[in-house]
Amino acid sequence: MSAPTATRKLVGQGIDRVDGRAKVTGSARYTAEIPMPNAAYGVLVGAEIGSGTMTSIDTSAALRAGAVAVFTHENLPKVATVPVFPSGYGGPAPGQTFFPMQDTRIHYFGQPIAVVVADTFEVAQQAARLIEATYQAEPVMVRIDDGRDQQYLPDKIFCNLVPATQSRGDFAAAAAQATHTVDATYHFAANHHNPIECSATAAMWDGDSVTVYDASQGIVASQLTIAAYLGMSPGKVRVIADYVGGGFGGKAMMWPHVTLAPLVAREMGRPVRVILNREQMFYGTGLREEQEQHITLVADADGRISGLRHHKLSMTSQFDDWAELSLEVAGKAYGIPNWDGQYRLIKGNTMTPTFMRGPGETSGMVALECAIDELADELGLDPVELRRRNHAAVDPQSGNPWTSDGYLDCLNQAAERFGWAERTGGPRTDGNWLIGSGVGTAGYPVYLPGQPQRAHARLRADGSLVVQAATQEFGTGVATAMTQVAGDAMGVPFDRIRFDIGTTEYPNIAATVGSMGAGMVSAAVHTACTELLDQLIRLAIADEQSPLHGYAPDLIEGVDGLLRPKSEPAPTDSYADVLGRSGLTDIEAIGSWQPTADPTEHGMLSFGAQFAEVGVDPELGLIRVRRMVGVFAPGRVLNAKLARSQVLGGLNWGLSQALMEGSVADTRDGRWANSSLLEYLLPVNADAPEVDISFVEVDDQVVNPLGVKGLGELGMVGAAAAIINAVHHATGRRIREIPLRIEHLL
Repeated sequence: MSAPTATRKLVGQGIDRVDGRAKVTGSARYTAEIPMPNAAYGVLVGAEIGSGTMTSIDTSAALRAGAVAVFTHENLPKVATVPVFPSGYGGPAPGQTFFPMQDTRIHYFGQPIAVVVADTFEVAQQAARLIEATYQAEPVMVRIDDGRDQQYLPDKIFCNLVPATQSRGDFAAAAAQATHTVDATYHFAANHHNPIECSATAAMWDGDSVTVYDASQGIVASQLTIAAYLGMSPGKVRVIADYVGGGFGGKAMMWPHVTLAPLVAREMGRPVRVILNREQMFYGTGLREEQEQHITLVADADGRISGLRHHKLSMTSQFDDWAELSLEVAGKAYGIPNWDGQYRLIKGNTMTPTFMRGPGETSGMVALECAIDELADELGLDPVELRRRNHAAVDPQSGNPWTSDGYLDCLNQAAERFGWAERTGGPRTDGNWLIGSGVGTAGYPVYLPGQPQRAHARLRADGSLVVQAATQEFGTGVATAMTQVAGDAMGVPFDRIRFDIGTTEYPNIAATVGSMGAGMVSAAVHTACTELLDQLIRLAIADEQSPLHGYAPDLIEGVDGLLRPKSEPAPTDSYADVLGRSGLTDIEAIGSWQPTADPTEHGMLSFGAQFAEVGVDPELGLIRVRRMVGVFAPGRVLNAKLARSQVLGGLNWGLSQALMEGSVADTRDGRWANSSLLEYLLPVNADAPEVDISFVEVDDQVVNPLGVKGLGELGMVGAAAAIINAVHHATGRRIREIPLRIEHLL
């Protein structure tokens, strides 16, 4: 769109991205492209077994081929032990408790056993291929089916924060009284992150301080993790992320390469870059674990669901009890009084699992939404009507009201936009294609950061505004949306604002994870700018030369760089004139926002609903998603264009989850058999369907100053379920193995 209208509120407008030109012209610089004088390149070498002990490692051929150094367990300095916590908690956030190259034990295929350093990337790559290691291999455990007899019930999961067994009410009693039951088990393949930019970290020391360039979703989390591993003060670590080419959770936690780069650079006495290749992304940045979810739904003859038993079995690493939180939203999404949830684990030869877009919700809600469709068939009820009847008007776990709802508005509006009323009991046909339609609903938690979020705002003598915060741009458009927030809070036109991000030199912001980014950054920016405007107003009303002299502060507002009374258009006083008369070149404020929402008083979820139409060729087993409709209630929408883009990506990723993405483990040695974009399937433009997206803006006065609940992950949560349910409508087959494959339909 063209430049935003000056006097119209900026928040909500679909303003073009401020970083768009840099990205499309190639002037945007990513971590691997940052100029660094005398930089060397570090290439990781991974273990060729999935379990056992390395008995020897020979680096001589690599050194003869041009490597200037090779680091192994024999000469790499030891690191501190750092516990795992989510990156949004405001502390060090390693992806797993295990750090490689500290001994000879091998826990998973691809585990780093060496870092080869050379003057050029090409020489480092070639030298890395010449590293020779020998092993005493042991049998690997990489699939649920091979480890069922070794499953266990931990005390807690997910960084030791969430109880593995949870419940409310009495599920057994509800099941005994129910007239209808659905009992189903859903299997989900492991998934891996594949953002456009592979992970990379570069480090440059200056005395006892280090500057680190990192492709990170949380530069402060990177800073704290590096400092903890190296035994340094965080004040000696500066992290910079100019641009990040996608994260989706894979860059939310700090994996070994993030620390290896500064560690090796310190040993070398020169800058070092460590860049993962595409295959190493499957072994170096966690994964969404293989999992199996067993759901039992019980209901009465009217379709009132009285009980849900939801048990999950999944693969974790040898060293961490970690499972994505698949039961948490599913256990609250409907008004079900009796619930029994359980996480069971199998220790396998993989990395510790990690966040992946919609972590837990995209698996747990898929299983629940498919089971609800099965219950609708059992009851002879329309699937949308069954969902309406079981709407959770309050948080079923606590009984407290939601901070804001919008679920039924999303469901009803999406059904109307999709044309659900025209759906019949069986599929339509279009030549050889069977046409089916399905629904899935979405929920996502409103997470709150555990520490104050801060931003700096500075009004300059010419009336322009500079705002700074230690966050990063990885595709969400944060600089654009926060410029809008700052403009409204300070009353400055959009084109007179610069929003600076990307370095830990700016005030602290937690990692952009869990759809927290928009809410917490906007709260800090809004607070800083409103405090700055208050300073300016007080300067003006205290100035005898100001036309606003003597006015009460609360009667003055800022609009388009002018102070004016709220009740009348005149008199006015420009920001530049106020500063000029006071002899000031600038004024500034640090805004600090501390979350005050109490989860014991409110339920906190965002809601949405998705519908899908698919075509299935029963002779070839082909599935094509023809169109999708999504309606979402994320609280306040900061930028309509960015919001649509976020949801569009989520809907297409839901398509990918339902029909394409799945990592296949080789049981002989534990490697991922399809660790490339040639064989790990992802949707391309030809796969993308027609998409209709809209929003229900619900007023939320609890979660943060602007009522922003978060959107980035919500768009994916119900999408796969809508597609899978549509395939059932088209074919009559209930497929419970995800992703759906051709062989399931032939």
